[in-house]
Amino acid sequence: MKADQPTLPKILVLASGSGTNFQALLDASRGRDFPGQIVALGCNQPKAFALERAAQANVETFVVNHKEFGSREEFDAALMAHILRYNPDLIVLAGFMRILTTDFVRAFRGKLVNIHPSLLPKYTGLNTHQRALDAGDAAHGVSIHFVTEELDGGPVVAQAEVTITAEDTRETLAEKVQQKEHLLYPIVVRWFCEGRIQLGDDQVLFDGQAIETPMRLTDS
Repeated sequence: MKADQPTLPKILVLASGSGTNFQALLDASRGRDFPGQIVALGCNQPKAFALERAAQANVETFVVNHKEFGSREEFDAALMAHILRYNPDLIVLAGFMRILTTDFVRAFRGKLVNIHPSLLPKYTGLNTHQRALDAGDAAHGVSIHFVTEELDGGPVVAQAEVTITAEDTRETLAEKVQQKEHLLYPIVVRWFCEGRIQLGDDQVLFDGQAIETPMRLTDS
């Protein structure tokens, strides 16, 4: 890198599974104008396919297997030690299936974002697609939020909505939501790297102004 080139914000991704959102971020980051760089992928599952995706893209990886620790606190301390080696500006949870401790969340406050497959505050936790179907909802979707101590309860930056049809099953609904995830996550990460979004006291700041409701992409 030339001396007069600015250093891009560093992005570290945490994943547990196949890594489709990680792949969407990788693809976006290859654009010449993308304002951030993915410096590492961390996994808690040694056989996660996300690790293969990272290897193919020449992205550094590390594994912290949660099964090797006696408590969440010990796991999070080890995870934090690995993350700090990279000094990331942003930590992206992309299907990272671990509940993080308060100490971990506070250590990275304002630098930690998560993606959740529902239109929060609806359906925190698991099985969101089936719960939306069981409730007879007309719409479902995905939310990207800053991580706070409350599970799936941090301020929401943006959401993407899909329409639920009479023919939808849990599987078809999950596929529709995932397509929106792959579209929305790179947009929000771009905003962060450009300095456009920040976590205020208890709300999202966009271009320095508090937003009252999440930005929304509707189904089309």
